Amino acid sequence: MSIEKSTKAARGTVQCENTNINLLKANDFVADIIKKEMAKSKTLLVNITSSAGSGKTTLMQETASRLKDKIKMAVMVGDLETERDAERIRETGIQALQIVTGGICHLEAQMIHQVLPEYKLDDIDLLFIENVGNLVCPASFDLGEDYRVTLMATTEGDDKPKKYPRMFLTSDMMLVSKSDLLPYVPFSVEAVIKDAREVNHEIEVLQISSTSGEGIDTWCDWLLEKVKAKKEA
Repeated sequence: MSIEKSTKAARGTVQCENTNINLLKANDFVADIIKKEMAKSKTLLVNITSSAGSGKTTLMQETASRLKDKIKMAVMVGDLETERDAERIRETGIQALQIVTGGICHLEAQMIHQVLPEYKLDDIDLLFIENVGNLVCPASFDLGEDYRVTLMATTEGDDKPKKYPRMFLTSDMMLVSKSDLLPYVPFSVEAVIKDAREVNHEIEVLQISSTSGEGIDTWCDWLLEKVKAKKEA
């Protein structure tokens, strides 16, 4: 039995109070609007998630440096405070806007939709959402993305997929980041892949390091393939 894609599995799956269920329904309604806008402009929307400090912003910088001359791309960044991450990404020469949540531990579809007018979607091939660093709340909110990609840093420990299963269940790809630190940390790549695929047997896995460059070309090729497919859809 196949597991549904992230943009479906994340919808309305949280068991909680009725007010929160209504919130998820409202979120899904706005997410559907975002999907339609992305389909109209043929812009690939990728939601990047992870816990704090897993290397999302550094990955965005490295990805922008390698792809900005091949495709048109932009990033929207979610964080509780400051514009530091967006500033770092803008230094690579691509558009990046910061969504300051003011303490909210995740991004919601309404936040994304309110920021979209700042982008000329018809001129953007690939739009990243760099979500708030958190493996819990962001898992429940569909942002209208085509793909959800979760970073799993070697510095975090290899037990996260089973401890935070909903995030890995709703993700299309797991990036094992900071692989250059593997000789120095007690982290098993085999164990984290095993746990992730027991949660979601369809999840793709790639080992990367934004510092050494390991796996980054493969990551960029994956993105280019998905951009092409979106254009041809």
